[in-house]
Amino acid sequence: MIDVHWVRALKDNYVYILVVDGRAAVVDPGEAAPVEAGLARLGVRLAEIWCTHHHADHTGAAAELAARHRVDVVGAAADWGRYAGQTRRVADGETFRFCDHEVEAWHIPAHTKGHTAFIVDGNCFPGDTLFGAGCGRLFEGTPAMMHAALRRLAAQPDATRVWCGHEYTLHNLTFAVEVAPDDAAIRARYERVAAAPDVPTVPLSLPEERATNLFVRAPDVAALAEVRKRKDEWRPK
Repeated sequence: MIDVHWVRALKDNYVYILVVDGRAAVVDPGEAAPVEAGLARLGVRLAEIWCTHHHADHTGAAAELAARHRVDVVGAAADWGRYAGQTRRVADGETFRFCDHEVEAWHIPAHTKGHTAFIVDGNCFPGDTLFGAGCGRLFEGTPAMMHAALRRLAAQPDATRVWCGHEYTLHNLTFAVEVAPDDAAIRARYERVAAAPDVPTVPLSLPEERATNLFVRAPDVAALAEVRKRKDEWRPK
């Protein structure tokens, strides 16, 4: 089994450290110092870096860490040249090995055109596509792309552990209870998370996202576009 650990970076980013037999893969290192501290605390050696998309808060420390530890940076073929440090390109459905584990890359464009999720050992790292009770903004993609990406991610087995790129769950649920005030499942999840606002909500549960995430629940592209527009324009009361 892969052990998944996380460190916080920047304001609300999660950086993940996957450990197997003293070796580590780091996902989305936006900042170097928390990663180095995490590696030291765990007593592991950095073996490779995976980046889900080109945004600086997910790649800002990739080149620095790669040079210091002499490791590869794996990212989407579509992101080649869009951030410093990338040394390996992966396409949709392509697999590679981390220690004795097979990692599959899924191209899920929407938040960005090159966005990629990494799937390994029952763990999913969707970057900024799927959040707790939310989804990423459509900076480079379309509602149709996001609808397809979320359906693909949500179709994974129930036991899949989802490790998203930011801690936005309470914020997203605050929006959701305003949009659907009579939805008992959303209300219950909101109250549980609001009662412990400093407790991380990762890993996310796919059954819970299917039940309470308005974006995952959107039945078609038009519905997804409408809820995304409402969220973009929404401000907490």
